[in-house]
Amino acid sequence: MTPEAIKEHLKQVKYPGFSRDIVSFGLVRSAAFVEGTVKLSLAITTNDPKTPLQLKREVADCLNAIPEVRDTIIDIAVSAPKAPATPPVGGNPTGNATDTPHAKIRHAVAIASGKGGVGKSTFAVNLACSLARSLAAEGRPGRVGLMDCDIYGPSVPLMIGLEGSPQVENDLLIPMESNGVKVMSMGFLIDDNTPVVWRGPMIMKTVQQFVQNVKWGELDILLIDLPPGTGDAQLSLVQTIPLDGAVIVTTPQPAATNIARKGGLMFQKVNVPLMGVAENMSYFTDPSGEKHLLFGEGGGQATADALGTSLLGQVPLVPAIREGGDTGKPIVITDPESESASVFESIGSSLREALAKKPA
Repeated sequence: MTPEAIKEHLKQVKYPGFSRDIVSFGLVRSAAFVEGTVKLSLAITTNDPKTPLQLKREVADCLNAIPEVRDTIIDIAVSAPKAPATPPVGGNPTGNATDTPHAKIRHAVAIASGKGGVGKSTFAVNLACSLARSLAAEGRPGRVGLMDCDIYGPSVPLMIGLEGSPQVENDLLIPMESNGVKVMSMGFLIDDNTPVVWRGPMIMKTVQQFVQNVKWGELDILLIDLPPGTGDAQLSLVQTIPLDGAVIVTTPQPAATNIARKGGLMFQKVNVPLMGVAENMSYFTDPSGEKHLLFGEGGGQATADALGTSLLGQVPLVPAIREGGDTGKPIVITDPESESASVFESIGSSLREALAKKPA
């Protein structure tokens, strides 16, 4: 059996937490077959002690399933990942949230909710597209980015109408683009049928790569769609990326606003200023023009008051917003004169005004 034949069999073994196999990742350093025994050398980089054990077991199972293999000798060299420099939280004294040789990002703003199911990603997509339209009208196209950090349930690609994988140029990922928004998402990098089962350090590494190894170019605003929750993963994400501010998204009812308030307090504890609260699904207007407060009222304003910030706007509950998310055609693009698009435009203007007041 040749080394190439051994590697071909090993393409069945996925690296834990990824849809890619260990061969395509370049982890197989050497392979040999001597008198019925496969001698294999792997090299991986991880801080998780369970990873090499799991990998060795799965590799052994794969090789032992080959009829001519009687024994296996598997050597795994494990090295710890280099600790990246931690950027300051809450903005950069140079006035740019993130400066790298391949990115010059003036402002980075988190879109957070605390609780899932409040339409945070839908809000982030429409806000990004609205900001891109406004900047393009001012002669600054392609200056808005959207980083989908919802690692476990990345929905931004679907909502903004993108599919496929980003190109790689000089070891840098090139963000995909739609409606004038540059987008990077975990959804581009994993198989649709592969669940992401990761621990905190792996999430942090992915987010760091989205900042440091993506060719964002020059951006006026980078919106960062955070996963729901207020636990260690969210706190780590916030501390990984230098943020100029955060927008809290909630629906009006207490079940959402109570968690949204905790999310806002988390940002305040790590010195990230709150840019305001956005109330989503605020009301439904029937064909006769009557408003229905399906999720109660006043929750967004109460949350803003409790956090000492402002209510940026109230987005109505409109079927077209949901339809736009399902078809990849945001309402701010398909119906820019609608009430909903007007609300997103107003929120975008308020956000830009607040960012412009930040010291350079």
